[in-house]
Parts: sequence; structure tokens; C-alpha cells
Amino acid sequence: MSDVLQAIAERSSTRGYTDQKLTKEELDRLIEAGLQAPTAANKQEIHISVVDGAHPVLAEIEAVKNDLRGLSNLPHNFYFEAPTVLILSGDAGFSWSKVDAGIAVENISLAAEGMGLGSLIIGCVKDALSGDKKEYFARALQFPEGYEYEIAIAVGHKAVTKVPHEYSVEKNVSYV
Repeated sequence: MSDVLQAIAERSSTRGYTDQKLTKEELDRLIEAGLQAPTAANKQEIHISVVDGAHPVLAEIEAVKNDLRGLSNLPHNFYFEAPTVLILSGDAGFSWSKVDAGIAVENISLAAEGMGLGSLIIGCVKDALSGDKKEYFARALQFPEGYEYEIAIAVGHKAVTKVPHEYSVEKNVSYV
């Protein structure tokens, strides 16, 4: 089996990370994987904000997310204490940015798996990053002008492992 197919088969969402920071080389490889993703009309509009897991803006996002959902005292934050969170934003006026960001984040996720790292693709903060504090968070995360949150991914060294999910070709595939 090719390395790519193996990474696809073995990848699962990581919800527990060691304290070990990513090296510059690891981070550079992940960013390159995201930027190498195809984009509609080759627009290449996806922007990646690299956020250290200890950065206070992540706690602010967590607080807004929890407030919007009426949650408190959760055992983990939205990125499960990963040492690095990559937040992808896209051109708000380009209708394909959501798709392009999804492709980029999948590239990052598979690259992480191939490198022996864990990852967690994150959508749960969309309301927090699109609500009343949208402009504040866009500035704090250094989104380019006219860009908005699309998706995020937590990345780090795995402290826990999980068996990849099962699937059913019969249920989920139609041959037309």
C-alpha cells in the first residue's frame, strides 16, 4: 500500500497530545502540505494562522464558544491541549474558499499522520469566530483583509491513539 493510502487508512482524530512542541521542520512541512492543496481557479486564497497552543487568543475563543453553547467546566479545550493550532481563513467573497480550506486541512491532516503526528480537524469554533467578535478575532489571528474563518486543525505529538472509524461501502456509496 502506498504511504498516502496508509496514512488515509490509519488516520483518526487525536484528542490528547504530549507537551512536546513541533519542530520548525515539522511545522514547515505541515504548512507546505496545506499550501500545496489545489484551489478553485488556482486562486490560492487560503491563509494559515499558526497559533501556539498556549496563546491567550485560543482561551478567548474557547470562552466565547462555551458561552454560545451554554457550556462550562469542560475537561478539555476545543483543541485538546495540542501544542499548535492552525486556523485557516479564506476570502469571504470567494464562494469556493470553504471547499479549498477543507482540501488544505485534509492535506495537513494526512501529512501529520504520515509524519507520526496526531491531528484534530476543528469546526466547532465557527460560531465563536463568526459572531459578535468576528472582527476582533480576525485581527488577533492576523487574517488578511476581507478574510474569514473557514476551518482549523490541532496538531501535535500523540499522547493517545484511537482506532480509525469503520465505514460501510454498501451504505455510503452508489454506483450510477
